[in-house]
This record gives sequence, structure tokens and C-alpha cells, in this order.
Amino acid sequence: MTALQDAEGEAVPSPKLYLSIKNLWKAFGTFLALKDISLDINEGEFVCFLGPSGCGKTTLLRAIAGLDLQTQGSMTQNGLDVSNLPPSERDFGIVFQSYALFPNLTIKKNIAFGLENMGRSKDEISGRVNELLELVGLPDQGDKYPAQLSGGQQQRIALARAIATNPGLLLLDEPLSALDAKVRVHLRHEIKELQRKLGVTTVMVTHDQEEALAMADRIVVMNHGVIEQVGSPTQVYRHPASLFVADFIGEMNQFPARSAGDNLIDIGGTIVKGEHHGLPKGDAILAAIRPEDIIPHGMGARSPGADDIIITPENAVTVDVTEMEFLGSFWRCRLRNEMFGDNDLIADFSINAVRRLGLKEGGHMTIELDQDRLMGFNQEGRHND
Repeated sequence: MTALQDAEGEAVPSPKLYLSIKNLWKAFGTFLALKDISLDINEGEFVCFLGPSGCGKTTLLRAIAGLDLQTQGSMTQNGLDVSNLPPSERDFGIVFQSYALFPNLTIKKNIAFGLENMGRSKDEISGRVNELLELVGLPDQGDKYPAQLSGGQQQRIALARAIATNPGLLLLDEPLSALDAKVRVHLRHEIKELQRKLGVTTVMVTHDQEEALAMADRIVVMNHGVIEQVGSPTQVYRHPASLFVADFIGEMNQFPARSAGDNLIDIGGTIVKGEHHGLPKGDAILAAIRPEDIIPHGMGARSPGADDIIITPENAVTVDVTEMEFLGSFWRCRLRNEMFGDNDLIADFSINAVRRLGLKEGGHMTIELDQDRLMGFNQEGRHND
């Protein structure tokens, strides 16, 4: 096993490969739901499959579980080829969006279901059920029925049932989508903490970008049956491999431009610096920047201790403030300059910045397009690798 180094230079073992998917295809008649999917997942990792409806993420999860066998391709789990094994012979627990609890069984009976099928003793089952009820924070709810619990509590019980048999793999199919926003935020934190405590390899399907960013060690962004990008939350957000990824995860301004060199972008006749994009000079491209990466400077930035000296920031643009929308923790502003053509530039400014600079609708201001965050994509929406 190859050794890596931690922050202090100490040797740490490389992560152990747990689930390996190779060249997986899935067809429903003439429709290709999955197209040549290859993916490796390490032991103990929390991976999110993220993408719009119909992108193939749930189909991939069901293929891993053996609920929908792949048309071609292979899959190994913990060194065992499970490509053609039925679900009953695979080592996983699963939590569905609808919870799928047995309504006629008590909470204790629901959790005990898998253990009873394995032939465990009554004392062992009872101890394990009580342990899991404590683990999910519902020690006093064991004698109730699912209908007597809230949605969030039912989801915790579904999770307890899924991990009751100590599976090597935990599969979560949009487990939080049926809950209200506050419960969802609270429960996603609990699920992540529980996963860390147990160390169980976990794959979760979601279409909620915030959920994936908050919970995942790595995100697999999918579109039309293919993987667009695999990376940490920071990587897929800050360094999207395609315009689809950039636009799907978070907000993104995009406008037509031309390459003016490796890290230069011509937007409406104004040349600005951006990330290295490697696109040939003169090519028509798409420029993109996130609203929070637009830096406000009012009518000019002053150098510290020299109020009479005005500094023009790099990538500075003077804009009209055409609209301001208060969104609680920040203001979303629509900005206009002829270099962007008919496209308004959307910028998110903190409440303090708006107050400090005295920004108001109908006013003018100077902004800076952060050159480390201004991206260029080719006409197909991809970087020039």
C-alpha cells in the first residue's frame, strides 16, 4: 500500500478501494440511461451522485444495489465481483426517499426486521435495536408505529434499519427530499456525523446542490447518463470541468466573449484577466463568473492611509446598479455595462458592503471581476484540456 503524508509530513496509509465500477452501461429498450460509467469509491468515503432529474443518478444507485442489473460492465465490492449478484447476496443497506417503513410494525420491529431474517437471537436483536434507537436519538420511540412519528423521525428509523446489520455499504436515495427545509438541514448534519462515527462507505443520490456540498467527501456530477466531473465539493464548485457543472452547482453569470490569450478574455471589446483557459486566441468562448466573485469597490478603491489617492483595481468595470434584491444575509444586485451586451451581471454583495458603499438602485459603482474566478469555456461548454 502506497503511503501518503499528512499535514505534518507523517506517513499515512493510502485509502483502500472499496467499490469499483468499470465501463457500466444501462439501456431501457433503445434509451441509454447510463453510458460507459467508470468510478472508484474508497472505504469509508461519503460520495454524492448529483444531477438534474433524468441524469441517471438513481439508475446508477440501483445498479450498485442489484435492483436494476447493468446491460454491460462490471462492479466489484470489497474485492468481490458483484456484477451479476442479486440484491440479497450483496452487502448493503438502503434508505429510500419514501422511508418504506412497515406501517403495521412497531419501530422496534421495523429496525429488527433484517436481523430477524439473519437468524440472530432475541437478546442480540433487542440489544442491537436499543443501541440503534440511542444512536439516532429516539430511545423512547420503540413501541410506537411509523404513523405516530414525524417525517424526520421516520427517516432516522429508516436509517437505523438500514445499518442494523452492519452493512459495508450504505445507499441513500434522496433521503431528505420529502422533509421541510429546516428539518432537512438538521438531519443532513446528523447523517454525516453518524456516517463518520460508523465509518461506513456511503453513496447518496440527490438533486440538491447545497446538500451535496455540505455532506459529501466527493461529488459525482452527472448529466444525460454520463459523469461530467468527480471531485471534492470545493473542486467542483471552484474549478468546474464544464459549463454544465458551473451552472448546475450554484449561481453563474455567463456571457459571450473571445479568447485574447491563455488567461485573457475579450468581453465586448474590453480585455480582462481570468483563469488559465488555454483556448486559442480569437476563438469565440463563453466567459463565466459567480455572483459572489464580483468585488465591489464603490466609485474607486482608496489606498490605506492615503485618502487622496485613488487606485483602479485590475479588471475594474464601471456599472449601473439597475436592481437590488434583499435576500437576508446579502443583497443580489443586477448590474449593467455595455461590454456585457444585453446580459445583466448578477452580483451578491454583503449587507456591510452595501451599507459601507452606499449602494442604491439607479446608482453607479466600480466592480472588480476577480481574475482568479473568471473562467473561460469553449462553445461546447468545456475547458481546453
